[in-house]
Amino acid sequence: MSTGPTQPPATGRERVAAPRRNGHRESYGATVSQEVAEQTAVGEVMVRSLIRSQLRLAIVVSAGFAASLLLCWGAVRWVPAIAESRLAGIPLPWLVLGVGVYPIIGACAWLYVRAAAKNESAYRDLVDEK
Repeated sequence: MSTGPTQPPATGRERVAAPRRNGHRESYGATVSQEVAEQTAVGEVMVRSLIRSQLRLAIVVSAGFAASLLLCWGAVRWVPAIAESRLAGIPLPWLVLGVGVYPIIGACAWLYVRAAAKNESAYRDLVDEK
């Protein structure tokens, strides 16, 4: 039925381009906040991401706190000048280990609260699509 000669398939490269858009975005579905509220797969991924970041932060802060306590204990244990010193009649190791840890606890707590608020703010920005 065709009267003309057929052309062989083209060889070489063929350029495929995406269609141009006229400056407007097409919405493809629900927003992220709707995904989280409806507990869809995307919402679960977002919540798990927040939980993982908070867990990672808690582990890092706890490890730093434990390392600082070990450092205080090591100083009291292996530095003879600290182990044998007294301050106002109280042995210095008692002061270091009994009173000196409270500023460390306060600093770790302050850092944790500050970083946790930053994580939650980043999560809120993703969910609210700011």
